[in-house]
Amino acid sequence: MFILQLALILLATKLAGQLSLKLHQPSVLGKIIVGIILGPALLGWVHDTELISVFSQIGVLLLMFLAGLETNLEDLNRNKKSATFVAIGGVVVPIVMSYLVAQYYDFSMAESIFIGLLLSATSVSISVQVLRELGWLNSREGSALLGAAILDDIIVVMLLAIAMSMFVGVETHIALWIGKIILFFVMIILISKWIVPKFIQILSRFKITKAVLSAGLIICFGFAYFAESVGIAGIIGTFFAGLAIAQTKYGHKIEKQVQPIAYGVFMPFFFVSIGLSVSFEGIGDQVGFMIIFSMIAILSKFIGSGIGARLTGFNLRSSMGIGAGMVSRGEVALILAAMGLDSGLLPINYYTSMIIVIIVTTLVTPPLLKGIFGTRNPSERQVEN
Repeated sequence: MFILQLALILLATKLAGQLSLKLHQPSVLGKIIVGIILGPALLGWVHDTELISVFSQIGVLLLMFLAGLETNLEDLNRNKKSATFVAIGGVVVPIVMSYLVAQYYDFSMAESIFIGLLLSATSVSISVQVLRELGWLNSREGSALLGAAILDDIIVVMLLAIAMSMFVGVETHIALWIGKIILFFVMIILISKWIVPKFIQILSRFKITKAVLSAGLIICFGFAYFAESVGIAGIIGTFFAGLAIAQTKYGHKIEKQVQPIAYGVFMPFFFVSIGLSVSFEGIGDQVGFMIIFSMIAILSKFIGSGIGARLTGFNLRSSMGIGAGMVSRGEVALILAAMGLDSGLLPINYYTSMIIVIIVTTLVTPPLLKGIFGTRNPSERQVEN
């Protein structure tokens, strides 16, 4: 059965991606929508099985790995101030706005705070693919967006750890967790500088097929495991793995060899899996709730992160684009929603509605970015449909 689903997903995503491009929209939009069509929400031909979930996880890890390979380290460092302001604005404003609206709906204080944290999370993986298609990934705006997404993830996880400790009795040693994060970045810097180049160089001498590619993937998944072991998203680890390899002479070669694997097999599953999360069962009386929280989710990130960008020297268009790029909640918020359900911080009768709100933020991000940024350099535009 999985073989048939594999063929169906690959065919459907390519057709949907091509149709999106014909309609002058990023191909990502069509791939997510086709997941909704094929999934439980409509046709019910594809379900989120364990194998599809595994392929999806590999897909998003490779997506951020490629983003790291294509990112200019100097640009990333130059825009660290902007990234900090964008991240802070993109956390504070959603928490405040979501909390106030949740209180209006008579959620408890603990539930309101959790919803605020849930909608302050950012998943930049969708934005990365859209920016790549539009030619904006390796730009000042792209660098600020990537840096902000990394900081955003760390801030939200830290705040969530505090909330879980306060409201559901989960024992969390904040000082220990912060120590782990600091250790993570120190180790990443040291490994990137002293071990990564030598490791690839050693494997490149092996008389086997695709030795350099294998070295790159080992580093990619190794960094992802290291990141998850300290409590942050694996995609941050793979991004830094790509960034480390990009500083070596093997960066371009690994990037070219990873792209067919990522785009041809694994990434379609990631985009489809987002759509598979949608279900319309039992939400008839919560339409108003979903509309209001969707608007809050979109506007709070757009305004908060946009103001952060504007305060650090970006013009209005770039600030709006960065704000739009931070709107997508994607897989990060889906994971947090599941945690909230398990811990009792997200009421079960609102779980499906919040999932749909998360999906809405993910669906609106590609056309928002296209409308604001447009295509930066058509001759260098990278389209994978």
